[in-house]
Amino acid sequence: MSDEKLESNPSNKAERKVLIKVTWINFSQVALAGIVGFIISSSSLLGTALDSSGDMAVYLVSLYAVGKSMKAKVRAATFSGIFLIGMGILLLVDVIKKFLEGSEPVGWAMIVVAIINTASNYWIVRLLKSDEKGGVHIKASIIFTDNDMWINLGIVVSGLGVMLFKSSIPDLVVGVIVVLISLWGGYKILKDAQETKKGSANH
Repeated sequence: MSDEKLESNPSNKAERKVLIKVTWINFSQVALAGIVGFIISSSSLLGTALDSSGDMAVYLVSLYAVGKSMKAKVRAATFSGIFLIGMGILLLVDVIKKFLEGSEPVGWAMIVVAIINTASNYWIVRLLKSDEKGGVHIKASIIFTDNDMWINLGIVVSGLGVMLFKSSIPDLVVGVIVVLISLWGGYKILKDAQETKKGSANH
């Protein structure tokens, strides 16, 4: 099927519409977590903002892949996996810096932002899973967003820990967990992309 026909396919138009919507939702998450995280010096919130920025890049790359060939979708997923691993490494540097220099995050603000972002992530996953025939690029987007839901749950716990123990350690611990989740998610995406590539080559 030609690229023109793929672009005009109704299912591709619907997929594009969903990705545009989740990109805007995700942008609001990045803004909220990033601004609040910077103001209260929270590694876990800055981590989720960084991770959400990665999500937004993935959604944009997936948007590019809509209506494209399987090869293009595999390239999009591969980029997503590498990007997520890169985000994890950058966050690890931030966590180490705050551990050495110290920080004073605000527990209740962490909890409020995490709850708002969790609700947004649930909405995004519902939108993405509505596309039952989504390719590897959509699966990569779902993995990213699932990761975020777990990350925000961890931020709620760390916010409670910061309030209870009057310490930044719970925030830094969750920051490390975010790093591990990002690295694992990136690995899963790259593995899925390679398996899809091999599968398409055998047909």
